[in-house]
Amino acid sequence: MATRSVASPSRPSSDRVRARPQRLRRARAYLRRADPVLARLIDARPDFDPRAWLAQLPEMDLYGALVFMVAGQQLSVAATRTILSRIQALFGGRLPSPKEMLRTDSEELRKTGMSRRKIATLLDLAERFSDGRLDGDALTGLSDDEIAATLTQVSGIGPWTVQGALIIALDREDVVLPGDLALRKAVQNAYGLDHVPPPNEVLAIAERWRPYRSLATTYLFASREETDNSQLPATKM
Repeated sequence: MATRSVASPSRPSSDRVRARPQRLRRARAYLRRADPVLARLIDARPDFDPRAWLAQLPEMDLYGALVFMVAGQQLSVAATRTILSRIQALFGGRLPSPKEMLRTDSEELRKTGMSRRKIATLLDLAERFSDGRLDGDALTGLSDDEIAATLTQVSGIGPWTVQGALIIALDREDVVLPGDLALRKAVQNAYGLDHVPPPNEVLAIAERWRPYRSLATTYLFASREETDNSQLPATKM
């Protein structure tokens, strides 16, 4: 599996990457104080690496992460990875650049298993990155809300798709996925609820996690995956 994407460079700076262990220690300490449920999840996983799961994916910039998130909308993690590998196979074992995506016949993209709606979204996204309406470096300098406001102008890209891309590509610290079914079930299990909480209830619980909602979300996903022993359930992004 390839470990690079040829799209515009929009990854976290090297200084931010080097500071990640210190940021992680600070975030864990904060969450332990803020929420006894998370304190229990954190203490039970002393060696947990919240970004280890990314090693199973190709390295992605913001454009690549959006391709991944769109391809995986309403699919299981396993199905998403299968489609991603098929996309890579079309481009010599790597993710395509926006211009390469635009040069690809839609029927070839259909063979990856993506719907026509998803392909239309990816082509629109690729066109905007190619003609300069969207720029990875410029977007990286914006706040989470500003990035979401810009990207959700693309038909087929909703706030949860953007939030997933922010975690994957930009390592943003305060992102939560309230509509994700796997997260909602993880919250139900961790907090002992008698129902699967709707997105607004997840957001209310997540208020105590600010400004480290991304890390809290990752611990909850891990607890859910361990409960299922292998596979996360299908998610809606």
